Amino acid sequence: MNQSRVSIWFRLFWMFLKINFLSTSGPASVGLLYRESVDKKMMTEREFVEAVGFSNVLPGSEALKLAMFVGYSAGGFPGTLAALLGSVFPPAFMMLAVAAIVQKYQGEAWMQGFMDGLGPAVAALIVVVAWELFRAGSRKKIDRRVILIALLSAGAYWLAIPSPFVLLGAGLLGVMLYGRRSRT
Repeated sequence: MNQSRVSIWFRLFWMFLKINFLSTSGPASVGLLYRESVDKKMMTEREFVEAVGFSNVLPGSEALKLAMFVGYSAGGFPGTLAALLGSVFPPAFMMLAVAAIVQKYQGEAWMQGFMDGLGPAVAALIVVVAWELFRAGSRKKIDRRVILIALLSAGAYWLAIPSPFVLLGAGLLGVMLYGRRSRT
């Protein structure tokens, strides 16, 4: 096998390993990925802009989609595999470490207190994100239509209807309830 191709694959693996250990999310890693891939001549700036654009349009994890695009651009299919391995290893390693710690200390009183403290914090973060998403719709007031959609969505959740169907139904109900607004 050509040594230069193997070195590209290793560079891809190392680059994504480093990026995913140093940053916690796809959007936060874009600047670091730009510096690593464009400044080090693994791809052109235009290719990078296209990769970021496509990763925002397609469903799924931005970090993994960028890894696939950059990996394929620089090293073909084996480059994609190298980039994906570099992207997947850090979070998998961190999750296994956290799971091992939780497993080891699960009977301890302090760990139970720690886990009990996480519940309200996670719930509060979900409520804050939900409120921000709600406000992003530029609603100034809560009317009956909003309450109806929220109640039907909650009911669908309690009936164990899969969330994609709940979202699709809420969107269609929104079209029916709000579709008569005039466009200006």
